[in-house]
Amino acid sequence: MQEEKQEKIALISKKELFFTFFKIGIITFGGGYAMISNIREELVSKKQWIKEDELIKIIAISESTPGPIAINMATFIGYKKRGVLGSILATLGVVLPSLVILYLISLFFNQFLEIKLIQYAFNGIKVGVSFLIVRAGYQMFVKMEKNPFNLIIFFLVMILMILFDFLSINFSSIFFILIAALIGIIFFSLKKGVKK
Repeated sequence: MQEEKQEKIALISKKELFFTFFKIGIITFGGGYAMISNIREELVSKKQWIKEDELIKIIAISESTPGPIAINMATFIGYKKRGVLGSILATLGVVLPSLVILYLISLFFNQFLEIKLIQYAFNGIKVGVSFLIVRAGYQMFVKMEKNPFNLIIFFLVMILMILFDFLSINFSSIFFILIAALIGIIFFSLKKGVKK
């Protein structure tokens, strides 16, 4: 059974890779963080191309590298599944719907924003996107290994982010990621050193 699953994963066609990410790109509103939930649903739950723990690592890598997280994730997963061509196809698939829609909107931008129905739709979309982001974060927390180190880092970052937001301190989330990575390196290096 496991061998069949591995064989199925190895046989992902370039066409399926492109259209899977195209579908994710066309049904997701609100950018990269909102897209995480749809990527998890499509690639982990339905197609089983990647495992949950792999997705969490891909999210961490995608967030830590320059560029939008959704594009980084598509590029990384595409490369993992079909090499360089796969990364190009997955990236194109996830970006193409936005490019086409934004191009069409830009042709009629002022008239588009004046339509009351569109304004109401955007208000609803904001709420939906907020839900998708919270859902993705909750699912990651549930799947996260609950050891003391992970929980301390999680709650420390959460408290600092709320505090900084409350005090209107501009502090990029990338710095939280880099600081947490540095703490992880130091902690586990010291822990490894003590065991020797």
